[in-house]
Amino acid sequence: VSPSLPPLAHSRRSGSVMLSVAYAGASDGIGALGAALNVSGASGATSLIVGALGCGAIWFLRFRRRGRPYSYPGDAIPEEQRLKRGVQFKQGTRMPVEVGWAPRVEEQPEKDLLPHKVSGQQVWSFDATGAESSVQQHPFDPAANPNPGDCIFRAAKLKAWKGPKPDEAKVPSDPLEAARKGFAFYQMIQCDDGQWAGDYGGPHFLLPGFVIAAYITSSGKLTKAMPAAYWKAAEAYLRNHQQEDGGWGTHLESPSTMFCSALNYVTLRLVGAPMDDAACVLGRTFLHKHGGCLYTALWSKFWLAFLGVYDLRGIAPVPPELWLLPSWFPIHPGRFWCHCRMVYVPMCYLYGRRFAYDAAADPVTASLRKELYPPGVEYDKIDWHNHMFSIAQMDNYSPVHWVMKVLEKIFAIYEWTIGPFNFLREPALRFVEEYMHSEDVETNYLTIGPVSKAFHILTSWVVAGGATDPEVASSSKAYRAHLARIPAYSWIAEDGLKVQGYNGSMAWDTAFAVQAAAEGGLQKEFPEMCSKAWGWLAREQVRALPDGDWRHWRQPIRGGWGFSTAEQAWPVSDTTAEAFKAMLALRQDECVRGASKFPDEHCYDSVQFLLSYQNADGGWATYENNRGWSWYELLNPACVFGSIMIDYSYVECSSSAIQALLEFNHQFPNHRPAEIKAAVQSGACFIEAMQRDDGSWYGCWGNCFTYGCWFGIEGLVCAGRDPSSNSGIQRCVSFLLSKQNADGGWGEDFLSCFNREYTSRDKLYGCDGSSTVVCTAWALLGLMAGNCPDVAAVRKGIDFLMRKQLASGDWAQENISGVFNRSVGITYTAFRNVFPLWALGRFARVYGPRMGVK
Repeated sequence: VSPSLPPLAHSRRSGSVMLSVAYAGASDGIGALGAALNVSGASGATSLIVGALGCGAIWFLRFRRRGRPYSYPGDAIPEEQRLKRGVQFKQGTRMPVEVGWAPRVEEQPEKDLLPHKVSGQQVWSFDATGAESSVQQHPFDPAANPNPGDCIFRAAKLKAWKGPKPDEAKVPSDPLEAARKGFAFYQMIQCDDGQWAGDYGGPHFLLPGFVIAAYITSSGKLTKAMPAAYWKAAEAYLRNHQQEDGGWGTHLESPSTMFCSALNYVTLRLVGAPMDDAACVLGRTFLHKHGGCLYTALWSKFWLAFLGVYDLRGIAPVPPELWLLPSWFPIHPGRFWCHCRMVYVPMCYLYGRRFAYDAAADPVTASLRKELYPPGVEYDKIDWHNHMFSIAQMDNYSPVHWVMKVLEKIFAIYEWTIGPFNFLREPALRFVEEYMHSEDVETNYLTIGPVSKAFHILTSWVVAGGATDPEVASSSKAYRAHLARIPAYSWIAEDGLKVQGYNGSMAWDTAFAVQAAAEGGLQKEFPEMCSKAWGWLAREQVRALPDGDWRHWRQPIRGGWGFSTAEQAWPVSDTTAEAFKAMLALRQDECVRGASKFPDEHCYDSVQFLLSYQNADGGWATYENNRGWSWYELLNPACVFGSIMIDYSYVECSSSAIQALLEFNHQFPNHRPAEIKAAVQSGACFIEAMQRDDGSWYGCWGNCFTYGCWFGIEGLVCAGRDPSSNSGIQRCVSFLLSKQNADGGWGEDFLSCFNREYTSRDKLYGCDGSSTVVCTAWALLGLMAGNCPDVAAVRKGIDFLMRKQLASGDWAQENISGVFNRSVGITYTAFRNVFPLWALGRFARVYGPRMGVK
């Protein structure tokens, strides 16, 4: 067991045995499991024997991937599994967003409703009397680009700006001047507290959960949950992203899928569209053509079942009793990736309670029982059990393995034939209730993400007795607290109101902006901007849970940074590393004097966080140490997502952590130097092992190979690998140069992520060709870090970025740049600014002088 990994302590509810288990994933895909049992009484010997058998079973069940770490995402997928259908948007502007929306700072709701103070992030309010005509100047045409440019938010910030503005008539003559103009614009949209906010939408399965939960808990009266303007803006989003075939894609650039078509059709009906509306008629045509909602994905089926328009018997069971398993058991939900685990928690609660909305008593949902299934299919006569695994081929990205099907059939026998047994079910449900409450309190009612958040809105109401007394449940403190935090996940852009992939990406975006300014040496020219951003990051370091919450499977998180805010309390390794790098970059600079304090002890906490998050394979995962094994993917029931069952180690996370630890070591050479050196070298070996045969690295969190290659090269160079002699760096440099387009830029379609093979298009969304500024910036950052000897190619890429810069200093929004779970794209509107700025600054201050070019 890696000495840097903390034990996972789990207090058994039976009392006498305290079990501490340390988890680590080894490079062969199984890892090591060490158990320290402090036992008392006669149960001690039994526990030791059972624990030893469990360890033996784990070792026996291990899967090997020889020559590769277990985290290796795989090479290109087989031809027959590749995405071949295209997006189908009709040209022309769509439903406009109602005038009157404006961003504001989130305020603390009613006294004592929340356990902690809110961060003061950007949320939205509507006031028709204070409508700004400029909002109407931002039409949305998904055929041209389904990725909105965040025009409403940026227009509001630009209008409020009182300082100097870039000279739009002046064209920058060199890279540093272009970076200077870019920051002159970017400071104008910085929030008053120092962070940069923006649209972090993209997936189409997030908004439906919020609407369905609100509809159920308000008994069909949505305005009891949120104002009418909210739902009208949500309707605009649904209409704007419906495709010509009637369906909705999994994300902005996805062809239609049954997964999101079912969810979004239902959502459109719930927000008020009548069944004979043209959009609804077209949506039903798509659903019926592909078998109706019997063939949608598992997540869709869950939401439809809780709404009462699909039967729970037609769903693969999620028994809450699994939480009663001892923590050492090889298959335990506490070992799942946290996003998978924290969706399973409320899902298993609702399933275990057999909760379903009284759809027959509601005219809309009663009608949906007919609308969602092809003509001739009667709801009451459907053989639901027979459709437990029915799924349209377009949704079947990660087919359910036969092993999981066998387990689910066994669970179904327990659920619907011989059980469930109350002596197991009730204790399990009580623990799950406790678990959900713990998550609510620790995250200030944000939860880990939007999917779990939507479920928690519903479960808080159900726990309070909503099924029998809706009015009392609606007045419960937990339910009201969840409603109060809905605005934290909502965002308004020219395409409507969407639910974001998080409560924002502020820490992530702000950390990159600070580093870009520092490497370009522009902090002295923009001292207020940098001071505010640095101070905000200092305040948003997580100080909670220094010892973790092992009963609920939380390891210590003090010293980390979350993707969004500290109050959300789910820090991530790469966000922590990038924010820490930003803090270290300006820690001793004059521009941060007088900003928020950041004592050395807080730096030490970040080092402890990063060292403790390293896995035994040398890499870093995202939110936690890996607790499971690669064979857990045999148990993936989702179909629409890949590699979701455990927290794998990633090249991007590992590279960021290496860079942060080395910069800390440079500034604090006497603090844990041996541990840092060992961690860095182990991390570098992991990155090398993850390199593909063609020299590239697959980007798991950005689109796609240009992103992965930048992190791979940067990590190895920082770890001491010499670019002039290291074959891995040289092969990646050659790979990137081979992908450069004639215009000097680089560009990747989302198919690169989905198919795991570098893919471009003649014309990418938002572009006039096959290159984007974001991919170009990533490629350039990697090439310059790798000391690319082809200076002309690098200069050609820099020229591309300068040509694409707008007169305002901004860059246009282009195609989707983020990804998760292999198959889902997500928007980062800040990327079009921070990465071109960083590449320009690096060329001007580092690469250009080193290579002797201007």
